[in-house]
Amino acid sequence: MESLNALLQGMGLMHLGAGQAIMLLVSLLLLWLAIAKKFEPLLLLPIGFGGLLSNIPEAGMALTALESLLAHHDAGQLAVIAAKLNCAPDVHAIKEALALALPSVQSQMENLAVDMGYTPGVLALFYKVAIGSGVAPLVIFMGVGAMTDFGPLLANPRTLLLGAAAQFGIFATVLGALTLNYFGLIAFTLPQAAAIGIIGGADGPTAIYLSGKLAPELLGAIAVAAYSYMALVPLIQPPIMKALTTETERKIRMVQLRTVSKREKILFPVVLLLLVALLLPDAAPLLGMFCFGNLMRESGVVERLSDTVQNGLINIVTIFLGLSVGAKLVADKFLQPQTLGILLLGVIAFGIGTAAGVLMAKLLNLCSKNKINPLIGSAGVSAVPMAARVSNKVGLESDPQNFLLMHAMGPNVAGVIGSAIAAGVMLKYVLAM
Repeated sequence: MESLNALLQGMGLMHLGAGQAIMLLVSLLLLWLAIAKKFEPLLLLPIGFGGLLSNIPEAGMALTALESLLAHHDAGQLAVIAAKLNCAPDVHAIKEALALALPSVQSQMENLAVDMGYTPGVLALFYKVAIGSGVAPLVIFMGVGAMTDFGPLLANPRTLLLGAAAQFGIFATVLGALTLNYFGLIAFTLPQAAAIGIIGGADGPTAIYLSGKLAPELLGAIAVAAYSYMALVPLIQPPIMKALTTETERKIRMVQLRTVSKREKILFPVVLLLLVALLLPDAAPLLGMFCFGNLMRESGVVERLSDTVQNGLINIVTIFLGLSVGAKLVADKFLQPQTLGILLLGVIAFGIGTAAGVLMAKLLNLCSKNKINPLIGSAGVSAVPMAARVSNKVGLESDPQNFLLMHAMGPNVAGVIGSAIAAGVMLKYVLAM
């Protein structure tokens, strides 16, 4: 009988909490969206599966060594940790002390847990290597750079302003998060508000990179919101675009783009990196990897490297990035009022970014002979190339012969640059406070 009781106690179902059950359902929902609806499947599928693994009771796959120690509830071991942190020897007090501790102290406690015989779960290791170090989003950015053609942007430099305007959604969302905190609706710190704001850039790797630096506890919710809304761009943007433009404006036919020389394409990533990084060093990691990937593509002398970055490397890193994000889909971090705020602010950020790009295009038309179709302004959010395709689709609805795709790619790639710069601004000023 005792053996049967021990067997039952060893089953995960006996330890399944309500929070874990809810998160298992959330993870299954992400898998359904990825497989059945094809919503950003390259990321949502590994994120959803990582969420399943993270919430299996007693498996501890997403727990660090220290978290495993706290989950074990050994009084002697808790007393040792509490003595180091000068707090009461109970799990709640230790967690509060760790939240206020310096990163160096947290690292010491993790090493102490390892010395006591605990090991981190495989997903926790993935997270530490892929996101904790910042490597995975940077490699993804390198791959995106290798797949990007700056030709449309160089052929029509004015579209850089459209990409810049679309970043207004980022900073407006930061203010929105701080406003919610000010009125006591949902508590957000400044670093958390900055991490949430980057959702407005519609750039998944940048959102993961910045939240990993500023608000790791919100990374799961931010990543899910960012990629979900990127997949919903064809639903979110068109109503805003149509509301802010007239039928006549949507029918504007733009001048055919000039041919961009190979020399221009080679020089641009180098000049861009130097100009931005020398003024804003905090943007150098993201923008540097992006420009390096693009230089490999345009130089034409390292085709093997360019092909590897565009295909094999980015695919491998995407797997580990998704599983690492899934490691943060645990109940105590995800099932919070903040998650609802993130989802709400995320869609508002997309809307503001879309509107700002369209309005900037209309403003440029007031002082320009060669008119810009305002629809391409919405492509300033950096969901490449989906936002550009949406601009083209809405334009074709008004004029079946008006093809805007290549024109829209200009602000689209400008949005990628803009989101990287915005992330650099956030890092510089938020970490300095």
